[in-house]
Amino acid sequence: MIDKILPGIAGIDIGSEHFFVAAAGAPEAVRRFGTFTSEIKLLAAYLKEHKVAKVAMEATGVYWIPLHDHLECQGLEVTVFNGAHARNLPGRKSDVQDCQWHAILHSHGLLSSCFIPPQEILELRAFYRLREDHLSMAASHIQHMQRALDLMNVRLHTVISQIHGVSGLRVIRAILAGERDPHKLATLCDLQILSKKRERVIKSLEGNWREHHLFALRQALECYEFYQEKIADCDRQIDQALTKLRGGQPPVQPSAGGKKLRHNAPRIENLHGKLLSLSGGCDPTLIAGISSLSFMKLMGEVGTDLCAWPTEKHFTSWLGLAPGKHQSGKRKRRVPRPKTVAGQIFRDCVMSIAKSKYTALGAFYRRLKARKGPAVAATAVARKLAELYYRAMTKGMEYVERGVAHYEEVYRQQTLRYLNKMAAAFGLAVTKPTAPTP
Repeated sequence: MIDKILPGIAGIDIGSEHFFVAAAGAPEAVRRFGTFTSEIKLLAAYLKEHKVAKVAMEATGVYWIPLHDHLECQGLEVTVFNGAHARNLPGRKSDVQDCQWHAILHSHGLLSSCFIPPQEILELRAFYRLREDHLSMAASHIQHMQRALDLMNVRLHTVISQIHGVSGLRVIRAILAGERDPHKLATLCDLQILSKKRERVIKSLEGNWREHHLFALRQALECYEFYQEKIADCDRQIDQALTKLRGGQPPVQPSAGGKKLRHNAPRIENLHGKLLSLSGGCDPTLIAGISSLSFMKLMGEVGTDLCAWPTEKHFTSWLGLAPGKHQSGKRKRRVPRPKTVAGQIFRDCVMSIAKSKYTALGAFYRRLKARKGPAVAATAVARKLAELYYRAMTKGMEYVERGVAHYEEVYRQQTLRYLNKMAAAFGLAVTKPTAPTP
């Protein structure tokens, strides 16, 4: 009978101001606690008093994290589950009823725990996600600089590729220092730029210098530089976290000719080698599209041990890259998949190979994009990347790029087999054209 909470089990409903606890053997059906640290300690004592060993709680925002950490420190087995997998009956939705329902489901083993990495991986995740936030804020201030230059009709950012590059920042700092001569400002650009676009650069540096626009430009530059300092701080913390994960093990010296990061590369010495030492020598960067930065992000999301997912299908399903199924009788419909951070990392990797002329995955992306659109193609290729990443990390399989020529040959043979099959169905035959006689 699924109608009561078995001994040693409790369910907790998580909120921003209150925790509702339903524990087996307690005199009251539900007990309410506050969310302050002192209340969390009382909650843990309450569970121990009633000999609770296993606790289930819904992953609600970030409110579950302090309680989860404290209960684990007290020796309780905590299951954090996806609330969408434990819906109560319609018309019975309340915080009090939810905690009771979750405790009943957990008593009978009907709740699946979410993946929570080890503490060391969580630290790496926190630092790299904070770094991503700083990069996003820095990008917004690059746009502020471009807007201030537009208002002064200084069109430098339409001539050079990056206003926040070395040449662009030199020019902006000179403008803020009082320089107005376009010829002198142009000499601050790199020689490669001047050899191809000198006249355009000089023309783009003639502007209408208004004080309020210069003030906005100065503010944007200062904010951009501030976030660059914070990004550097995060890089140092990431380096320390990687050293802590290695446990004194020296970094591996990667082979020459690896992928080089052009934009937003972490300022960490031998980042690739440190990641290889953590993965036991497995190098997923051999897979097309995955760089050292992507490898570090994935390690921060899923860790180095992928045993939490029995197969690559479990892994891609958890990432939200596998297609969902919803069938009832003759009706079928698409099911929206969860958008996980790790799944988005693989989607970002796809963008780096979408225009590649020499990879099979790039050819597959373009063929599918022509039929289904870019969104479907990106998800499909991201799933292939995730499968290859799983194999490389679990089986040590090195991915060897077969090349677009091999892929096209396989696709050609598949098409020929299909044409022969369709021709045979209509009583026809496919023949090669004969060469014309001279």
